[in-house]
Amino acid sequence: MDEEAAANLIEGISKTVLVLAQNKIGALIVLERETGLNDYIETGIKVDGLVSSEFLINIFIPNTPLHDGAAILRGNRVMAAGCLLPLTEDRSLNKELGTRHRAAIGISEQTDAMVIVVSEETGVISVARGGRLDRHLDTESLQEKLRPLFVAKHNSLADFLNWRQS
Repeated sequence: MDEEAAANLIEGISKTVLVLAQNKIGALIVLERETGLNDYIETGIKVDGLVSSEFLINIFIPNTPLHDGAAILRGNRVMAAGCLLPLTEDRSLNKELGTRHRAAIGISEQTDAMVIVVSEETGVISVARGGRLDRHLDTESLQEKLRPLFVAKHNSLADFLNWRQS
């Protein structure tokens, strides 16, 4: 994914999450990284569609078939929605955290995925990664967390081969 496409995707996801938060529409969005999430994709409804604000918002509209569970993104595609995730077994968590937050932490404990959570009670935006939950994020801080996932990583061998061909 080139830098412009990555920037558009980051902006689109963050704006979508902001709309969901402002309307207190609960959401659980899993961003696949190196660890494959096919086992979790299999638990939901496969959709394999391009990420768009309208698409993501429609997934999480209450009382629709896909709104319960997680949407799993692979790059710029929504692979599945309504997916079941493992819950964390950490008993020290704040009792205010509901199932969405516990699922976000759970999948981030078992994989390298980054998970965006929107609380339907408070509209608070959180991100889980590595078993840790960062809460009360604004659009800018969410974008900062997303950027490393989508900005092209330099592969030293590929860079070297490209340099040799120049």
